[in-house]
Amino acid sequence: MRAVARAGADIIEVGVPFSDPLADGPVIQASSQEALEHGMTFDGALDLIAEAAVDVPVVVFTYLNPLLAAGDGALDRAARAGASGLLLTDVPVGADPPLEARIAAGPLAFVRLAAPTTPAKRMAEIAQHGSGFVYLISRLGVTGIRDDVPADLPATVERLRSAASLPICVGFGIARPEQAVAVARLADGVVVGSALVRLAGQSVDAAASFVASLRAALDTHARA
Repeated sequence: MRAVARAGADIIEVGVPFSDPLADGPVIQASSQEALEHGMTFDGALDLIAEAAVDVPVVVFTYLNPLLAAGDGALDRAARAGASGLLLTDVPVGADPPLEARIAAGPLAFVRLAAPTTPAKRMAEIAQHGSGFVYLISRLGVTGIRDDVPADLPATVERLRSAASLPICVGFGIARPEQAVAVARLADGVVVGSALVRLAGQSVDAAASFVASLRAALDTHARA
């Protein structure tokens, strides 16, 4: 976390592992399994966030079961550890209104997800019940490294922007600096997961170098 913050990450998403990560591809699945085998828990992840003490916002990413298993006060503990936001992949808007209301009233920004197939009316509802930013899934399927940026992404971003006032961050499949720049031309933020996790499995330096390459490409784009 410290290395990628120094390398230029604006926000760091920290995943709490889950035994059945349905939205994730093989890289994240493998990392979740390894973390679980080493005893990682919701509060263990919070301890790492607190220890890292990075100077950029941290978003906790997980599924509903680990959050429920963490018990009462889990979100308050996350905030005390230094987290700023929460992303729950398997809690779509309207799935559990009382639970969603409690999370929204808590100390963390409640980041909600939209997809290419989400209608404009539903996008507006998602943005209305979220905070921080909207995470736009760039393509259908699971997370993972891809070779291209979807051809329909510009139209999807335009549809979401017309329905939401929150910043839009796009993820799923972004693995190279040129892909990040292509997405940055459309959105407010670029989310890179699997490619970074794969390199982090090699070494901290490899992950940091990758983030630095993304940062350099995005900064060059911003100056152009």
